[in-house]
Amino acid sequence: MRQALILVGGQGTRLGDLTANLPKPMLDIGGRPFLQRLIEEVARHGFQDILLLCGYLADRIVDAFDGVTLHGARVRCIIEPQPLGTGGALRQAADRLDDRFLLLNGDSLFDFNLLDLQRVADDADWLGIVALRALSDTGRYGRVTLAGNRITAFAEKQGQGAGVINGGVYLLRRQVLDAIQGLPCSLEQAILPRLAAENRLFGRVYQGYFIDIGIPADLQRAQVELAQRRRPALFFDRDGVLNRDAGYTHRVEDFHWMPTAMEAIKHCNDQGWLVIVVTNQAGIARGFYDAAAVERLHEWIQTQLRAIGAHVDAFYYCPHHPEGSVPELSIPCHCRKPEPGMLLRAMEDWPVDRSRAFLIGDQASDIEAATSAGITGLFCQNGVLLDLVRGLVD
Repeated sequence: MRQALILVGGQGTRLGDLTANLPKPMLDIGGRPFLQRLIEEVARHGFQDILLLCGYLADRIVDAFDGVTLHGARVRCIIEPQPLGTGGALRQAADRLDDRFLLLNGDSLFDFNLLDLQRVADDADWLGIVALRALSDTGRYGRVTLAGNRITAFAEKQGQGAGVINGGVYLLRRQVLDAIQGLPCSLEQAILPRLAAENRLFGRVYQGYFIDIGIPADLQRAQVELAQRRRPALFFDRDGVLNRDAGYTHRVEDFHWMPTAMEAIKHCNDQGWLVIVVTNQAGIARGFYDAAAVERLHEWIQTQLRAIGAHVDAFYYCPHHPEGSVPELSIPCHCRKPEPGMLLRAMEDWPVDRSRAFLIGDQASDIEAATSAGITGLFCQNGVLLDLVRGLVD
C-alpha cells in the first residue's frame, strides 16, 4: 500500500467568507496550509504517491502542490470538471488507482498509525476499512455502529453521548468503484452505508488526536493547537540496536533484526511517537560501499516494517570518517556520533518535543551524542528493546 488520496473538492460553506476565495484545506494553520500538514502526515508513513481530488477553486491547490515532493512522496492533482460528490471525485481517479489505497478527508486530521488499518485486511470479503474515533459526545458527527470489527450502520446526527464516529480515513479496495453507480454520488451517504449493509465494511477504533476544521470554532482551535503541537520521539542507533552488528552492514542478506526490534518500532508508531534512526556509516568513507547501498537497505527495512503495519519516519546517516579512503568524506564532521549533528538536524526537520525525546544506543558515543543534543540517552540490552520502549512511551 503506497498510494493515498485526499478529498479536497468541497466548498466549505460553513466557514463563510473565509472560503470565498480559498479552498478550505488551504486555510492557514500556524504558517502553512492545513493541507500541507495533512500531506506531510501521510507522507511520513511511507505513502509515496499522493493524489489530491480537487474541485472548488482547484487552481489554488494545483498551483501550491501539483508535482511537489514532500518527505519522499510525489503529489499530483486530479480535477473534477463539475461537482460530482466525494464518490464521484473518487471515480474520476479510476485509471490511476492502485488495488489498495488510503482515502482521507481533506478537512480533518486524525493522528494515528495509518498503516495499522491493514490489521483487519486478511478477511477476503472486505471492500473498505474505516478509522473510527471514540468521542465522549458524538452529537456533531453522528455515530457508527459496530458488531465486532464490522460496521453495521451509520446514524445521523442525533442527541448526545459517548460513541464512535467516522474519522474520515479509509483503506479501500479498487473494486469499491463498482458501487458508485450514478453521479453525483456521496461516499459517506450512499456508498459506505451500502457496504455496511452488505457486511463488506470494517472499522477500527483509535484514540489519536482528531480535529475537523469544518466550523469556525474548530478552525480557530486548530490554528492554536496545531501551531504549538510537538511529538515525542525515539531515536534509534541502527547496528547493534535494531539489527545484529555484522560489521559494516549494508546488504539485505547481512541484515538480521534484533529480537523485538520490529515490534518496538510499531509500538512507537501506535503510541504516536516519531521513530528516527541515526547511524554512523563509516563504511562509505572507507570505500566499502556507497550511499546508495545504505539507502537501498533502509528502503528494504521500511518494506519489512510495513508488512506489520510499522514504519520509520526518517533515517539519518553519517558517511564521514577521518581515517577513510574517499578523500571528500575523510574529514572530521559534526554529524558523526559522538557529535550531535544528526540529532540536531532531525530536531530541526521534525516537530520533536525535546522533553520527551530519547536516543537508544549500544555505544558510549550514542549516549554522548544524546547528551550533547540535550536529550536523554539510554543503553539497549540485547533482547529487551520492546520492554525498554514500553517503559518510555506507555
